[in-house]
Amino acid sequence: MAHILLVEDDRPIREMLESYFTRSGFDVVTAEDGVQALLLGRSTRPDVIVMDMGLPKLNGWQATQRLRARAETAQTPIIALTAYVMDEDRKRALNIGCDAFEPKPINLVSLLDTIHRLLLSR
Repeated sequence: MAHILLVEDDRPIREMLESYFTRSGFDVVTAEDGVQALLLGRSTRPDVIVMDMGLPKLNGWQATQRLRARAETAQTPIIALTAYVMDEDRKRALNIGCDAFEPKPINLVSLLDTIHRLLLSR
C-alpha cells in the first residue's frame, strides 16, 4: 500500500481528500502546515506528497524547497495542490521541485491519476 503525506490547512478539504485517498487504497498521514510537513516527511517517509502551497507557519513553497534539500525526501514525488493557478505559479512550483501541479478547485480524478503516474515512474 502506497503512503501519501497530505499537507492541507483547510480542514474540510483535508478530511475530504484523506477519505478519498483512503477509499482509493492509500495509507494517508496529514499535516496542517509546512512545519508539520517537514517533520512527517522525515518520520513517515511517504511515497508521494500532496502539498498545498498556501500554508500557515511555513508555506508550501518553502516546505517543498526544504524537503528537496533533505536526503530522505529529495526524491519523493511532490504534487503542488493550489489555488495559485497562473502559468507563473505552475512554473514556480515546478522550478522549486514539485513533480506535478494540480489546481484548486480539485479535480479528484486528475489528482488520483497524477498520484498513480508519479508512483509508477519511481
